[in-house]
Amino acid sequence: MNPTITVNSIRDDYVRNLSLVRDEIADTADKIDENQVAALAVQLGQPGRLFVAGAGRSGLVLRMAAMRLMHLGMTVHIAGDTTTPAIGPGDLLLVASGSGTTSGVVKSAETAAKVGARVAAFTTNPDSPLAALADSLVIIPAAQKTDHGSNVSRQYAGSLFEQVLFVATEALFQTLWGNSDEPAEELWLRHANLE
Repeated sequence: MNPTITVNSIRDDYVRNLSLVRDEIADTADKIDENQVAALAVQLGQPGRLFVAGAGRSGLVLRMAAMRLMHLGMTVHIAGDTTTPAIGPGDLLLVASGSGTTSGVVKSAETAAKVGARVAAFTTNPDSPLAALADSLVIIPAAQKTDHGSNVSRQYAGSLFEQVLFVATEALFQTLWGNSDEPAEELWLRHANLE
């Protein structure tokens, strides 16, 4: 560890970086097209099961979103889990990839489309293969993880995409819940009890 690092210097760096992260998230989230999110909400309200697929940190964010949507009473499956059934016509696949080119995510979307399922996607890249497969598309205008010289974000790799994906899916959940008549106590009955 650098001997010139002190508690005060770390504190100051932390405060500065907390502001950086907070401001980048707010600025990017404000640029999401609300109509795209509303169209995704409509897709989530259609009959059928929901499947979620993502890789890396984006996949972890979607797993959190899947949990909240399950709390709303949706039948939700995580692609790749051993008990996940086959997706079929009328189902919805929700995916996320900052680049829109993540091979496993694109392959999942191709498979879903081939069997007649709908595809909803979050990405930074409207010209990507994933975007082309999406029936519902939400563009998060963040830097891609390999865009190290970006003026969009000073954060490392795809952090801003993943952070805004989390905020967007949380706001989407709040919106869907707010349009239901279920109290928090009802949602809590669906919360995992084998933790």
